[in-house]
Amino acid sequence: MSEDRTRVQEFFGSRAAAWDTRFPDDGPAYEAAIEQSGLRPGDRVLDAGCGTGRALPALREAVGPSGVVVGVDVTPEMLAAAVRAAGLVLADVGRLPLRSGSLDAVFGAGLVSHLARPVEDLAELARVVRPGGLLALFHPVGRAALAARHGRPLTPDDLRAEPRLRPVLSAAGWHLTSYTDEDDRFLALAVRRDA
Repeated sequence: MSEDRTRVQEFFGSRAAAWDTRFPDDGPAYEAAIEQSGLRPGDRVLDAGCGTGRALPALREAVGPSGVVVGVDVTPEMLAAAVRAAGLVLADVGRLPLRSGSLDAVFGAGLVSHLARPVEDLAELARVVRPGGLLALFHPVGRAALAARHGRPLTPDDLRAEPRLRPVLSAAGWHLTSYTDEDDRFLALAVRRDA
């Protein structure tokens, strides 16, 4: 197991039981981001880094009864807190146990800043999505608000900054189509390029 993966598991594992109580008002932001992502009934979607499953109900509603939603997380404690949801898989987004091109979309809330190898991990997400499929990278607060919350300055080397994110996504097989970074949300939408 990599040092980065262990660090992520330790960080989230110790916080899993109380995670949802720390951010009780995020539900509407998740719902709005999922609505804007363009998911359709019948889509097959991966919630990458699903944590406690906060996005899963809205994702299920977006794809309807004919769709499929799978939640993947690397932290067993986060998945244990999400047991109310079906289709959960303990896995690293850098090594997904899914067939190539088997999904229509990936939703990743708070995911990007925890990727050990951003280009490689985002390429793995691209591998499991069909050409033309969607990627939605979301956070319920924007970069500046998140930096302020953690008491650190906002820096241009943040992977979520558009000038950094765009080439990383491109190198991983995605084309950035929409970028929003406001105090009350961060949402980057991308489309899977043809292989």
